[in-house]
Amino acid sequence: MSVHDSKKSYILISTDIESEFNRVKDELKPNRVVGFIEDEFKIEHAKAVVAEAYISESETKYIILGANSFNTISQNALLKLLEEPPKNIELIIISPNKSNLLPTVRSRMPIVKGEKTALITEINLNLSRINYEEVFEFLKTNARVKKSEAKTIVEGLYYKATVIEKLALSSFTLQNFDKAYRLLELNSRPQSVLAMLVMSFAGEKNAN
Repeated sequence: MSVHDSKKSYILISTDIESEFNRVKDELKPNRVVGFIEDEFKIEHAKAVVAEAYISESETKYIILGANSFNTISQNALLKLLEEPPKNIELIIISPNKSNLLPTVRSRMPIVKGEKTALITEINLNLSRINYEEVFEFLKTNARVKKSEAKTIVEGLYYKATVIEKLALSSFTLQNFDKAYRLLELNSRPQSVLAMLVMSFAGEKNAN
């Protein structure tokens, strides 16, 4: 059964905002769906959402808010709407991770994982500030991953580095990502591949 069968407001955790929006929109047909998909969700976007929500509807309308980041002011501006949405209005928030959202927002809506995110291991690392202790802990946690799981972790690391943390990766680190995919295809030990990749971030940090 689809996670969306309940037809209620919720938070969707997904690393692919655009494709999840399109998928959810298709699932919700023939209901009307209005999307606000941004890179960073700002106060002007929150105001537009509130204005859209208070347009009276005779049938259920879904308002989908999707962004790689949500600033605090915009989230606070949505709290009243999330707490008491107008009649026939349901809201769906799409975010790459829970930490993007304030506890006051998370407490108002159930959280589900999108199809793609369910396959990607959550990367609980700050790659721009990573230290060797965190590297070893990460490798310990992923000591027994299989080849297919390692591939999704590599995808997650790349997404977190480039989209969430917006890091400018060096040619060395980019080459390591390419190398990681090739090594996994050649059935190299997954933990060794992940170690090479994550250590490159720690090495760059210590070199700066």
